[in-house]
Amino acid sequence: MPGAVCEIIDDIEDLISSQDITPKERYASRKNVSVRSKKKESKDLEPVEKVILESVVPGTQTIYVKTWGCAHNNSDSEYMAGLLAAHGYKLTEDKWQAQLWLLNSCTVKSPAEDHFKNEIELGQSRGIHVVVAGCVPQGAPRATYLTGLSVVGVQQIDRIVEIVEETLKGHTVRLFGQKKTDGGKKAGGASLLLPKVRKNPLIEIIPINTGCLNQCTYCKTKHARGELGSYPPEEIVERARQSFTEGVCEIWLTSEDTGTYGRDIGTSLPELLWKLVEVIPEGCRLRLGMTNPPYILEHLAEVAKIMHHPRVYKFLHVPVQSGSDAVLSDMKREYTRADFETVVDFLTDKVPGMTIATDIICGFPTETEQDFQHTMALCKKYRFPSLFINQFFPRPGTPAAKMQRVPGQEVKKRTKELSEFFRSYEPYSHRVGETQQVLVTDVSHDKNYYVSHNEFYEQVLVPKVEGYMGKMLTVKITSATKFSMMGQPIDKPKMPGLTEPLKKGEVSGLTKVESKRVLPVPISMLLLAVLLRLIFWLIL
Repeated sequence: MPGAVCEIIDDIEDLISSQDITPKERYASRKNVSVRSKKKESKDLEPVEKVILESVVPGTQTIYVKTWGCAHNNSDSEYMAGLLAAHGYKLTEDKWQAQLWLLNSCTVKSPAEDHFKNEIELGQSRGIHVVVAGCVPQGAPRATYLTGLSVVGVQQIDRIVEIVEETLKGHTVRLFGQKKTDGGKKAGGASLLLPKVRKNPLIEIIPINTGCLNQCTYCKTKHARGELGSYPPEEIVERARQSFTEGVCEIWLTSEDTGTYGRDIGTSLPELLWKLVEVIPEGCRLRLGMTNPPYILEHLAEVAKIMHHPRVYKFLHVPVQSGSDAVLSDMKREYTRADFETVVDFLTDKVPGMTIATDIICGFPTETEQDFQHTMALCKKYRFPSLFINQFFPRPGTPAAKMQRVPGQEVKKRTKELSEFFRSYEPYSHRVGETQQVLVTDVSHDKNYYVSHNEFYEQVLVPKVEGYMGKMLTVKITSATKFSMMGQPIDKPKMPGLTEPLKKGEVSGLTKVESKRVLPVPISMLLLAVLLRLIFWLIL
């Protein structure tokens, strides 16, 4: 079965890979790309009538899954794909082979929502059934372009099978309910122990909580994900254990703000991390997800200790968004520049070599030229190896959308100035000649190398040798670029004590026999009914 979850677009507040090159840099050499040509071509086509499958047994159709946004969205898509595959649906990466598209959206930036809207229109114009998920429909369920579409809410992903079945019959189903704990508090969401189809069989993405405590004036994520809801630590640990039995070698913890974990259920992020490192096998690694400055400040000492653990990446993604206290106040970020610097200074002092990645928003409505220069000074002080630069986009329904905007040309000028500074330095040149231990988990964008990461989650490209995938390698760094290093293996690969990983597209949580022969529930019931009827006639 081919992989089901594809085409991830990075979220402003979540990091997929700290050294991933930007789309602008990746396609800079392509001079003749017209990004709207495909859309125009699709509009010229005659609309195709949608096929209603009332008489067709559910679980026999082909489904295409597309995801925008953060690692949390990615995880949700993996769970939904796993549930559908476990019920017999075939998953495809070719959208034109599918009878139904499951589109999982991101509401952080306007371009991501625009792409989502265009994909809906394209599917509808070709007569394809569409189910929408994610933060856009959850945060704005009455949007006109969502009229008549089936929707699965962010906490209702465990009901995706029934929504798909009803949609294929021509019905519209909308589920937005919020899950509660036995004590009546908001729960993290659907069970972490559901079946899933991992985008990368070697990487397990575990959402540890959903929602956040902030109310940033530019962000719409809270409209969709709501208040904080943490998963019980034992459920997270059990999901990690299960993933290791299926050959996973790297775990990503994700949420809207990992630093807030446990505040609603009487525990904390460090307590969870110490429990997790106990079950991480030798040769495997854990990557901590994005955390905002206010909620990591109180845990700095413990986090620094955890970062010294040999199975935890010395890496943290801490979005600062601006170097100006005035702008941070207008954003309602609930910290100062000094707070952010305390986080960076403490961790880099206590954990030598520690990687800190951050995000900047250029052109927030109240940002003056002086405010922007404060941001420039902050970036020049730390020379972040991973710096995600984003222009401000007003999100409907947020306070910032009502503020008077900085002129577009000025926003572009500031973005260019910061981008040019970021490109002016190479953060890894001092690594050349070093010997490092790296974990290989992926294939490079150009398909010519395998991608690995060292203990600081810095990207190291190694030769594309099949036996390296999923293994620890000892390499010598031979060269460095802006975004990665080249590593030459100097020893045999190692990864003791792990099982063979699942095949790409294989369903997690099922036995090998089940995953190969799983039948949709309706077909199973039909076969059982036929068998019982045969037995009845034989008895007569």
